[in-house]
Amino acid sequence: MNPDEIYLDHAATTPMRPAAIAALEESFGVMYGNAAGQHGAARRAKNALEEAREQAAELIGADRPHDIVFTSGGTESDNLAVMGAAMASNRRSVVVSSIEHKAVLESAASLTRSGYSVRIASCDRNGVIHPDAVAQLVEGDTAVVSVMSANNETGSIQPVAEIVERVRSLDHTIPIHTDAAQYFVGKSLDIAEFGVDLLSLSGHKFGGPTGVGMLYVSSTTQIESVLVGGNQEAGRRPGTSNVAGIVAMVAAMSEVVRNRQRFSETAGAERDVFERSLLESDPTIAVTAGGVDRLAHFSHVHIPGVLAETLLIRLDAVGVFAATGSACQSGALEASHVLTAMGMPGDVAQECVRFTFGWDTSPGTGAAAADQVIETVRALR
Repeated sequence: MNPDEIYLDHAATTPMRPAAIAALEESFGVMYGNAAGQHGAARRAKNALEEAREQAAELIGADRPHDIVFTSGGTESDNLAVMGAAMASNRRSVVVSSIEHKAVLESAASLTRSGYSVRIASCDRNGVIHPDAVAQLVEGDTAVVSVMSANNETGSIQPVAEIVERVRSLDHTIPIHTDAAQYFVGKSLDIAEFGVDLLSLSGHKFGGPTGVGMLYVSSTTQIESVLVGGNQEAGRRPGTSNVAGIVAMVAAMSEVVRNRQRFSETAGAERDVFERSLLESDPTIAVTAGGVDRLAHFSHVHIPGVLAETLLIRLDAVGVFAATGSACQSGALEASHVLTAMGMPGDVAQECVRFTFGWDTSPGTGAAAADQVIETVRALR
């Protein structure tokens, strides 16, 4: 990474960890066989694949390696969880939250074309989904429930275990899914503590390569493949396995678990310095969801009077890379669906920027970034 640049978009994708790069390079040299084949080269690839599966299961507390399905990333994992569980059920509705990643929301929406209904649980003004909001939508025809572990825009942590408990009290047979792509980076994750049946991860969010992810599927949960073309991954996900990518992703997972506490302390300290500097410079700036439990590396802020897109362009010019909670679609700036769900007016949402710190964030980053943001905001005003 260029030392003159300040990269604060780790929630979008984070640089590969050295352990993942080393695993990827080593695998590319020797894992050229197709893991579905029978000869020696294929068996080497198959062995590496299954060793990675065993390790991945252990790292998240899964009971069996067979519970792990490797995919092309978080989007496919979310698709497979929501659509796959619904398709495997004779029930005809799904429950999702209003702050989900589009991969979940659009999976649910796509099911409506096949006659399913979708019920959406609302969040509070801090972007938190309360268990009762989910429970009141669960009925006898609910095929699957999906609520993310931590929001990918604000970093707000969701009460997944409590949601699971409430849903289970109504119907213990309903599969429950959580997208933990962001949560896994900064918080200890154990399947037994969550109690979910399906859990998605994405490699590039925590220092693995892009294009690889995984889905945990409990031994009691049935899913149908949403792709066709082969019998890989026990018939749950066809296609030739990306062995090198999977091995590298699991190497990154190991690094996450080993260094998570240090990461949270380091990134959290820089995030706190960053936010404190912004607030001291301008009391009109507000931290989104600042009053609830957030991931330590997330900072989502509202800067009144400065359009987020304009600020990001100016920051990019001085080597500070961040992201906006808004999306530019069809030439029109549209408010993020997450911020809209939180009750934030559209004009306010368009003045919000997300800054996310990462595993390679160094001391002083928060202060340096804040200085650049403060200077740029003053210039724009």
